[in-house]
Amino acid sequence: MEDHSEYCRLLEAILDAYPYEVVYCDRTHTIRYMNRVARARYGKVIRIGSSLFSCHNEGSRAKIEAFLARADAGESEMFEVLNQGTLEREFFVPVRDKSGSVIGYFERHENHWELSNPDKPVFVPGV
Repeated sequence: MEDHSEYCRLLEAILDAYPYEVVYCDRTHTIRYMNRVARARYGKVIRIGSSLFSCHNEGSRAKIEAFLARADAGESEMFEVLNQGTLEREFFVPVRDKSGSVIGYFERHENHWELSNPDKPVFVPGV
């Protein structure tokens, strides 16, 4: 695809179709992108261009820095936690440039689903 703006529109449409939050941060922890679901869920708390730590504490900063160190050492997606409140599994996902350097990250969520009903669509409250 030669047209950069068309490529960006296509990528945004793909990310907006994804039924989970995508909040992408660069290495300075500045929020650079939020997909449709993230904007609906977090839009009143965080904004593109702001620091991720406007809504996270120092403990979260230490965990994120540790995940970044692991990513710099070569790890890919890493399990973070099973959120007992939302029943979502949360993963830290490093984003790399073409040379393999980590340029940022996002957190991937998986909503709880039941083995007896695996084809049930993902429901995201408030979206």
